[in-house]
Amino acid sequence: MAFSFNEATAGKAGRTLVVDALNLAFRWKHQGRTDFRNDYVQVVRSLATSYKCSNIIITADWGSSSYRKEILPEYKQNRKDKYAEQTEAEKQAFKDFFEEYEETLELLSQNYKVLRYQGVEADDLAAHLVKQKEQYGLEDIWLVSSDRDWDLLIQEGVNRFSYVTRKEVTISNWGEHYNVAPEEYISFKCLTGDKGDNVPGITGIGPKRAEQLISQYGDAMTIYDNVPLDGKYKYIQELNENADVLLKNYELMDLVTYCDDAIGVDNVSDIERRMMNAD
Repeated sequence: MAFSFNEATAGKAGRTLVVDALNLAFRWKHQGRTDFRNDYVQVVRSLATSYKCSNIIITADWGSSSYRKEILPEYKQNRKDKYAEQTEAEKQAFKDFFEEYEETLELLSQNYKVLRYQGVEADDLAAHLVKQKEQYGLEDIWLVSSDRDWDLLIQEGVNRFSYVTRKEVTISNWGEHYNVAPEEYISFKCLTGDKGDNVPGITGIGPKRAEQLISQYGDAMTIYDNVPLDGKYKYIQELNENADVLLKNYELMDLVTYCDDAIGVDNVSDIERRMMNAD
């Protein structure tokens, strides 16, 4: 019997699946697959059925964030450096993968909203949808991404599923994943940085010290306001000397606050038009 997505989700309005497009595509990249477009669509449909989502929105990167590159020119430079070190065969494999990825997005766009803009990352598109969820009528959102940055978006009615760990992150089980509260997670990231995106934190401050500082002083802005902190430890000295890093990291990593700046006025207007009208 042929699968009918409309039949599978009939009467289940109100829930939305937001997919981190490139992140999910790497599921097949790691398998060396370059013929995954149909499998990709089937996985999206399966996840939507599992989470009873009648609304599917695909958020796709289109290059690195222009907004973040202006703040930190070295943003994601580590990834470019790694690519430059690849063999010709590895570069060809990447080229083949991205060609299939583009075809996958084209296939998805035939039935679902695909949000994609030059110099804008999927993180910011997802953050905008969460930020404006009431305006867009998105009552319950399931985020599909293995990127823990997306946990900055977790709140009542917004949850994340990782295809890598096969685990869910929700408000109710947050404590199983983190030792800081959801509202403190951005402060944790500002202090520790993000090696994957080449965003430096405060030298000498890892997860445990970040947790201790947040417990003792409060959020990263409160820590900044209390600098210079008392203490002879090297990491305290580093924090006192480089407290401005916290402010820069807020601009780089606080998705909900700065997502519209990262997306751009014209693109935000286009998203609003598309979300408020059928397209």
